[in-house]
Amino acid sequence: MAQRPYIVGNWKMHGTRAMLAEARAIDRAAERLIKAEVALAPPYTLIHATHKEATLIAVGAQDCHPADGGAHTGDISAAMLKDSGASFVIVGHSERRAGHGENDAAVKAKANAAIAAGLAVIVCVGEREAERDAGKAEDVVAKQLKGSLPAGEVAEKVTVAYEPVWAIGTGRTPSVEDIAAMHRAIRARLTAIYPAGGAEIRILYGGSVKADNAAEILRADEVGGALVGGASLTAESFLGIIVAAAEL
Repeated sequence: MAQRPYIVGNWKMHGTRAMLAEARAIDRAAERLIKAEVALAPPYTLIHATHKEATLIAVGAQDCHPADGGAHTGDISAAMLKDSGASFVIVGHSERRAGHGENDAAVKAKANAAIAAGLAVIVCVGEREAERDAGKAEDVVAKQLKGSLPAGEVAEKVTVAYEPVWAIGTGRTPSVEDIAAMHRAIRARLTAIYPAGGAEIRILYGGSVKADNAAEILRADEVGGALVGGASLTAESFLGIIVAAAEL
């Protein structure tokens, strides 16, 4: 049986309790649009409240610390996220890699910690514009996958998000052919890394996904959903993407 498209909203550093109304509206719509699987990753401060208010969608976090606990001021462990109601965590987002200097080893440590705590993970990979222009995009992403994915036969806990760095928040997107080619390359790597389950791991596309381009992107080969940034901040814009996924 084919998997439902997985549509994940990443609220990034946006959101106060007033935005719970948007989460409730998304949750109500998800009840009707059952052909798509929907999730939200609000800021830490809203995880527990969103989990209580939006009961039909998955709620997750945008990052975690690899340690179980300790003297890490300002950080949040995977166990804390689990306790707050999160069921998954995003690791390796390009904004974390660039803004916080996270390398593949750090991303892998976070992914391992999240799975050990009982969370699923969305592992993000993607090339910079100069790397694509140099013809190195697939090599860069392959290296990130090898270094960032969690160890062991844990494919059932893993989702991969391909996010070309130059497309995030810019309004630019690669061609559908380029998206499909990268997703096929990622699939080949996943089946090599996880022989028993790599063929079933969903690969999301992230990078300026909007209601008006979602259907075309989601039809591309090996695209199993979308990781959505700005367009997930309101129910109105996010629902356009969810509807496109549900109608596939």
